Amino acid sequence: MHFDWVHKIGLAVLIAMWVTFGSHMAGELLVEANEPTIAAYAVEAEVEAPNKDIAQVSEDMENSLVMMASADMAKGEKIFAKCKACHSVNKGGKNKVGPNLWEIVGKTTASNSGFQYSNALKEKGGEWTYQNLDAFLTKPKAYAPGTKMSFAGLKKPAQRASMLLYLRSLSDAPKPLP
Repeated sequence: MHFDWVHKIGLAVLIAMWVTFGSHMAGELLVEANEPTIAAYAVEAEVEAPNKDIAQVSEDMENSLVMMASADMAKGEKIFAKCKACHSVNKGGKNKVGPNLWEIVGKTTASNSGFQYSNALKEKGGEWTYQNLDAFLTKPKAYAPGTKMSFAGLKKPAQRASMLLYLRSLSDAPKPLP
């Protein structure tokens, strides 16, 4: 028998549909599909939840700023030990993976010469006030989404207060406490 190409294409499409339909039917016979009784994951959409988180973060930040009055600078220096791999703190010191943090309190954001800051910090603008440093230390990626800093943050207000006190000491003329 001789088939022209239109018949061959039609036969190929028909066979492909039979194979697809047949494999679907065979699959249904072999595997029993039950609808789940409980959702695999629950999506909860509460409008108040983000506000509670913001309020909690704000309260934590306020607590750490208040705690600075009684914070321990030696503890701050000890906490800063994990930062030394990326940051130098010497007056006139060179930038490392991160910028030199000498006189960081009160300094314009993303202003160390010779350091390539992320666009997120460049666009943030302003200066490193105690409040801004506290927010950054809490969770850098939340403070400046897109920042290159990979540090997860300090969750405890007492740790941040000690760290802020230590960062304040890195200056010839430390800024007054808030």
